Amino acid sequence: MRDTAEARAQIDRLIGIMADLRDPTSGCPWDIEQDFASIAPYTIEEAHEVADAIDREAWDEFPGELGDLLLQVVFHAQMAAEKGMFDFADVARQISDKLVARHPHVYGDESRDKSAEQQVKDWEAIKAAERAGKAEKGVLDGVALGLPALTRAIKLQNRAARVGFDWPGPADVLAKLNEETAELVEARDTLDHAALTEEFGDLMFVMANLARHLKIDPEQALRGANAKFTRRFRSIETALAADGRRPEDSDLAEMDALWDAAKAAERAEG
Repeated sequence: MRDTAEARAQIDRLIGIMADLRDPTSGCPWDIEQDFASIAPYTIEEAHEVADAIDREAWDEFPGELGDLLLQVVFHAQMAAEKGMFDFADVARQISDKLVARHPHVYGDESRDKSAEQQVKDWEAIKAAERAGKAEKGVLDGVALGLPALTRAIKLQNRAARVGFDWPGPADVLAKLNEETAELVEARDTLDHAALTEEFGDLMFVMANLARHLKIDPEQALRGANAKFTRRFRSIETALAADGRRPEDSDLAEMDALWDAAKAAERAEG
């Protein structure tokens, strides 16, 4: 059963603490001097830490990470309230109104007897109507510039796909991937760094498109690859430390062999 009274009490407490920290005479100097731009990187960082806790299934850390993210919302809302723009209640009201409007099958008279896929299509149709109401006329309007590049690529591609601008399937994307790879190799030998960077960006964009067609979240996939690399490289460090050495005391051939050993050990455990 939901303890809404306790939730409200704790939200009120958090909002009050944030107001205290921002008080011009008795607050914290660091908190007082912050603005939207200076806090934005922390907001992004905290969102990533929430995702990291989920990836690691660190459920004991999860409430704290969600709290850190919630603090970012309260921080921005407090700064906005000080400027007479809006406050936390406005933030909560707008997201509540949006959720109700986007779920007519729960809060309205539409039938709930539909697939998850159809619900996603309906959700996108409602969002498209909202964008039209905001005078966002272009198909790609409203895709936030501040998103991680891979995530934004997926969103741009999804928008274009809704109007028919899309590859028929993964095989077509793979063919384009081969083409972009060949162009990158050519650019490496013939073009300047700016052109090489552009070709690499094209390749990454196609990789994001392939992930979309395979129903893979590229950010999540890359986080997994990063975690795997970290885990295996630490195995190399551990093996070398047993001999009183560090990676800089080894060479590529030895470290590659230790990498393969770590890889084999993971497969055996899996």
